[in-house]
Amino acid sequence: MTQAAVSELDERVPGRRWTVRLDAVGRGSVAVRISCSRPACAEQRLPSAAAGRAAAVAHLKAHLRAAPAPRPGAYCACRADGCHTHLPDTGRHARAEPWRCGGPVVLAVITDREGRWWKAMECCSRCAAATPGAKTAATSQAPGPQTGEPPTPVASGASTPQFSDRQAAAGTGVPAPRSAPVRRRPPQSKIAQRVIPHDLRPVALRDELVELGDLFRAYQQRTEPDLKLLADLHERKAQAFTTWADVSGITSLRLEARRAEQAATAARFQHQQRTGGIAGSDGPAVSRLLTAPTQGDHARSVLAYVADHSPLPGPEARLLTLMLTLRTARRGTGNLVGQDLNALGLTDPEDLVEKLTGCGWLTLPGTAGDLLASRAENPTPITIPSLVPHDGDAGPFTFGKKMRPKLSGWAQKVISDKKLRKAKATAGTRLLALTLATQTDAAGRLGPGGQGIALHALTAWVPVASGELQHLVDQLTTADWLAEAALTDTQLRGQLTERVLPLTCPLPA
Repeated sequence: MTQAAVSELDERVPGRRWTVRLDAVGRGSVAVRISCSRPACAEQRLPSAAAGRAAAVAHLKAHLRAAPAPRPGAYCACRADGCHTHLPDTGRHARAEPWRCGGPVVLAVITDREGRWWKAMECCSRCAAATPGAKTAATSQAPGPQTGEPPTPVASGASTPQFSDRQAAAGTGVPAPRSAPVRRRPPQSKIAQRVIPHDLRPVALRDELVELGDLFRAYQQRTEPDLKLLADLHERKAQAFTTWADVSGITSLRLEARRAEQAATAARFQHQQRTGGIAGSDGPAVSRLLTAPTQGDHARSVLAYVADHSPLPGPEARLLTLMLTLRTARRGTGNLVGQDLNALGLTDPEDLVEKLTGCGWLTLPGTAGDLLASRAENPTPITIPSLVPHDGDAGPFTFGKKMRPKLSGWAQKVISDKKLRKAKATAGTRLLALTLATQTDAAGRLGPGGQGIALHALTAWVPVASGELQHLVDQLTTADWLAEAALTDTQLRGQLTERVLPLTCPLPA
């Protein structure tokens, strides 16, 4: 059988092959020359390696287009190069046996990694697959049963080369790689890094855990958060883990259920803070200036600190002290211009600044008149000694340096409200508006849970007599800031208007 195969190989014609090379012209020159193993091809010279490579590739493609289809009766031209299929084995039997070749004859193209030569040759498809970097440009039809007429070769690309990285045409006969069977383990369902047992009963509990795991993984792929959906998922997870703990008796599952309940509460509260709605309400969303609940807490902490450390009595001094504290919080220093003081609605801002500097609470490089005359291009540096950190002390406030300008900008928005300015609201009215903005629920109702604000707490933040408070409330009602206001001897109840809801900092639920 071997002799018959060898004699059959000897009767076949040798495969065609040609090589296109790119070599340097000489030392000290960037020019290159292109040579082709075809006798009819003349040498070319190009000014650079890049131009030479482009010309060499174009030359090879021209040969591929002009060359006839691979001949089914040709044997491999790669035998002389010692390809992987034809390399001799170290054992008793040599690998250069003709039955090692197989498949239809193809026209293969090989190039080196440096791009210095390109080679085209006729070989079998098995040798082309065993040659590193080989690409198939054309394929012949596999030889069938012997007939009276020689087989007609069929090229897979009549006008343009086709390479092996593209899908071969149907009917070429190229042997497909045989895939080894892969042993697969049954998929494991997980939730919260826990494997859900296959034998978990009841089946409805296992189905619920599997579905929750898929829903949590799908939520992680979202581009935008949905806190309401996340809260619902955590509530379902808490219920499912509680049932799982009851069935299995695993204590850690019950702890995981409690954490899920806490996460659901936090996500639902964040959703209410961001949308301005209340529990169970689908009202329109409110885009607040201070979005996070912690920002509202920081605003209330500054108001409480100023109420306890105000150096002068009266609502005008309290408002000015509050705005200067917001401007210099954390470091005790900041910049101020005259317009910042004139926008507060103070009766005599220069006299008030002089009183603050006279008692040592405020320090200026010049006079109060210089401060009022300063403009944005030349602000006045101010210092509040009681807020300057000493010996590593962080000061009375815990927020960071990025939070301070947010709080200061929020307060400036409130006191500079267009309708307050148009009504020429007093400093006490603006201070009351600023205080009420921090003492509402998510829907804008005054007090915790919308139950109103105690009168003694309100007069501590806004230093006016209880008889004067009614006048300030009326001014806020006229300025479309407060609605349904009801002031009694013990508390103030009402509702902030929809217009000012973006300026509110809702109390924790």
